[in-house]
Amino acid sequence: MRLLFVCVGNSCRSQMAEGIARHLGHEAASAGTHPAGQVSANAITVLESKGIETEGLKPKSVDLFKAEDFDMVISMGCGVSCPAMRIDEDWGLDDPVGQSLDVFETTASEIERRLSQL
Repeated sequence: MRLLFVCVGNSCRSQMAEGIARHLGHEAASAGTHPAGQVSANAITVLESKGIETEGLKPKSVDLFKAEDFDMVISMGCGVSCPAMRIDEDWGLDDPVGQSLDVFETTASEIERRLSQL
């Protein structure tokens, strides 16, 4: 399945979702409406602790993607709306930015759970 994960900063949730989805065999990308300067260190730590490749992960703008190139476009939460892009599902996950590693691990577990249901 080709998946695009969208959020605001593209530094935490959507980056973890991209890495986890790829690890599970999906074609995946992530993007933000206002991309951050770098991926959160805690997001990288959580992915690497699960044996997930993080090389090449970087914040990207939604303007670089077209929804029709994906089977599903998933908003991670925080009311992201992309007028030029359809959103198939909103997972409504709280943004862990600036929070503890435990919060990132909980978010990653929830992402894994939701991906297993696709």
